[in-house]
Amino acid sequence: MPEQYYPVLLTIGVAIVIGLAILAISYLLGDQRGGRVKLTTVESGMPLMDRSHKRISVAFFLVAIDFIVFDLEAAFLYPWALTLRSGGWPLFWAVMVFIFLILVGFAYVWLKGGLDLGPRREQRERAARRGAGV
Repeated sequence: MPEQYYPVLLTIGVAIVIGLAILAISYLLGDQRGGRVKLTTVESGMPLMDRSHKRISVAFFLVAIDFIVFDLEAAFLYPWALTLRSGGWPLFWAVMVFIFLILVGFAYVWLKGGLDLGPRREQRERAARRGAGV
């Protein structure tokens, strides 16, 4: 019975040895900070131009959220594709409802302008604020 655990114990042992080796090499190389450029503050992949806090476009975060939501769909569809034959028609229709709901969400994001990221979107938003009297 314990023989079946040997591969797992070997993997854990190798991971510990590699981790300790990396720590030892890092310690032996000493204090290497990488210079002035490496120590600069970076936010969203862009270096800060001055000390003041700049506002980042909300569209950046909306695209990230949309990507996560619609990318997770693939994580649910892959196991479904593997078990479709054993699940039969009820599983097929359940996933069709899931896909329909995802498409409704995609259409909502599209109609609300969540996929418009160019300068036209900013112009429309400014025009809408002016029209609303803001």
